[in-house]
Amino acid sequence: MRLIIKPDYGTASEWIAKYIVQKINQHNDNKPFVLGLPTGSSPLGVYRELVRLYENKEVSFQNVATFNMDEYIGLEKGHAQSYSTFMKENFFNHIDILPENCHIPDGSSSDINRECLQYEEKILQYGGIDLFLGGVGEDGHIAFNEPGSSLQSKTRIKTLTNNTILNNARFFNNNPSDVPKTAITVGVSTIMSAREVIIIACGHNKARALKMGVEGSVNQMWTISALQLHPKGIIVCDEDATMELKVGTYRYFKEIEGSII
Repeated sequence: MRLIIKPDYGTASEWIAKYIVQKINQHNDNKPFVLGLPTGSSPLGVYRELVRLYENKEVSFQNVATFNMDEYIGLEKGHAQSYSTFMKENFFNHIDILPENCHIPDGSSSDINRECLQYEEKILQYGGIDLFLGGVGEDGHIAFNEPGSSLQSKTRIKTLTNNTILNNARFFNNNPSDVPKTAITVGVSTIMSAREVIIIACGHNKARALKMGVEGSVNQMWTISALQLHPKGIIVCDEDATMELKVGTYRYFKEIEGSII
């Protein structure tokens, strides 16, 4: 696992966007380059930078397919707070990606369990995910794989913790009662099956999650720690998120980060 430490959220987002563009441009296959994508506040800077690079003609997304990490159960695709709407407003509507190549779990499906199985099958039909981008929660969860989630889990229904509901209430007029209590989420194993994984962790509130992900043991209570087992796992953070790292850990990764890209 690699840890890339940048001065702030903006430079961390720029680094990730340029890394993704490099991978897309290096892709020499007729099959699409497959990206796994998150929602929430963490990736917004990455999406803005990817849009900028597209507008500067430095990348095209016509041969890119995407699979989002999760979706609330019970929200129609057109709902203002659905992740389908979020992705269109913040990314898809601003680039040249083909609509048929954008995949998001259907939280309004009449058979959610079947939807989860089909989502995994569709990923396999595309040949697997080339690069999975994700954020991390304050409690170390990736996607909606809350503490206690199996590290072998795949796409499934997940009940959200009160902490996650409270954190996401800001997207629902700060009313926790309006936040759906369950979601479809890709599993830890789904994420770890990608050929590359990048997690963005910025801000003081992510310091404990970063520490446990980098220095802690691999365990289901901090699902970010599974990244330690990935052959091409990268965490990109800002200085604020490093506050709980050991000095030796911080210095080590600062010295070697130049070899990553």
